Amino acid sequence: MSGLSQNTEQRVYTVGAELPPLQVRVTRSQLVRYAGASLDFNPIHWNERFAKQVELPDVIAHGMLTMALAGRLVTDWLGDPGRLVSYGVRFTRPVVVPDDDKGALVEFSGKVGEVRDDGTARVDITAKFDGKTVLGKATAVVR
Repeated sequence: MSGLSQNTEQRVYTVGAELPPLQVRVTRSQLVRYAGASLDFNPIHWNERFAKQVELPDVIAHGMLTMALAGRLVTDWLGDPGRLVSYGVRFTRPVVVPDDDKGALVEFSGKVGEVRDDGTARVDITAKFDGKTVLGKATAVVR
């Protein structure tokens, strides 16, 4: 695991260690499934005509879906989601999802930004769509 070394009782984090990158294609089909699971049926996430009426470029992904995918970057790296202590983001730009089979490519990367005396570390996460950041101040604290 990049950025971690395993000894008998604890993991040691290294400032600057990079997490393995994650690329995810978000499709309209996934948006429909996410809407059903989250009960978020806002038409900006499935109705192109409505999205454009409210001055969006097209249907956009749920912000919480994008946040969840960024969280997956960290939990996959940790190997144990229970070691995620806290996690937060700001939504800065939408992920526009085209009406095709390829969907929108969202790219996630992360780096250990701080190691704390209490055995935790802060991971700084970057989420990009179309070369632009879509989540701001995305950080996770891990143990």
